Amino acid sequence: MSLLIVGTTALDSIKTPHQENPRLLGGSASHAAIAASFFAPAQLMGVVGDDFPSEYTALYEKHGIDLSGLERSKGNTFHWEGEYEVNMNNRRTLETDLGVIEHWMPSVPSSLAESQYVLLANCAPQLQHHVLKQLKSPQFVVADTMDLWLNIARQELEALLKEVDCLVLNDSEARQLMEEDNLVVATQEMHRFGPRYIIVKKGEHGAILSGPKGLFVAPAFPLKTVIDPTGAGDSFVGGMLGYLAEKGGDIESHLRQAIIHGSVTASFCCEGFGVTTTTQTTRQDIDQRVRELVDLVSF
Repeated sequence: MSLLIVGTTALDSIKTPHQENPRLLGGSASHAAIAASFFAPAQLMGVVGDDFPSEYTALYEKHGIDLSGLERSKGNTFHWEGEYEVNMNNRRTLETDLGVIEHWMPSVPSSLAESQYVLLANCAPQLQHHVLKQLKSPQFVVADTMDLWLNIARQELEALLKEVDCLVLNDSEARQLMEEDNLVVATQEMHRFGPRYIIVKKGEHGAILSGPKGLFVAPAFPLKTVIDPTGAGDSFVGGMLGYLAEKGGDIESHLRQAIIHGSVTASFCCEGFGVTTTTQTTRQDIDQRVRELVDLVSF
């Protein structure tokens, strides 16, 4: 089944207390598309500038990602620089250069307009909506978002949510959106914005799904070492949607398994800077870790 991922393609400069890595391949669409590619062929829509390294394009191609929707524009690629504390739940942004993505409003190529599974990865809600309106009849649309858009584009985000099947956001954003501290209540009440499915990411503590059949609490794979969590949330949702595209058919029948596969795929992302470890992972590695996770939580 055809799978389209739309979002940011970026260069990330990441600092931790132990190491610093400049201008790594990053962005919501990059992490999500690579994660999805373990399960189904992914099509990527994004924009990069003159400074985008050819070796990063080769990484996309290594994973069989269709780049017919990747635009190349004159200027700089979106660049984000951030620093993590010893507790990697805490990070701060040092610099952001929007570059060519600042005014990007793409036309969806005809070859991508009939995509059945669509991830509107984290980017401006206006951009997500602009792309969605150009698609013909997608079967399942997932939108990811973040606190920035809740702060500066709340109205546009709410308009988008009326037209998507699933909303993904993290726990602090869920509480902010609903003005509700109880996460179970906040998760269930978000359906009033439109989506049939709500998925709340809780980082190292897994995720919560709310859907027509009630709640599902998914664990995260426990890691002994976390090198860089940047992109883990995008890898989670990319892996989840890739699994759904691989299985096809009824979403409800496969969604819980999809969330587990997405969670495991994200765990590999955390074990290296940027996409370094993810791009060295295999489907066999993912399947083995899924089996280990099943053993860990069975009772």
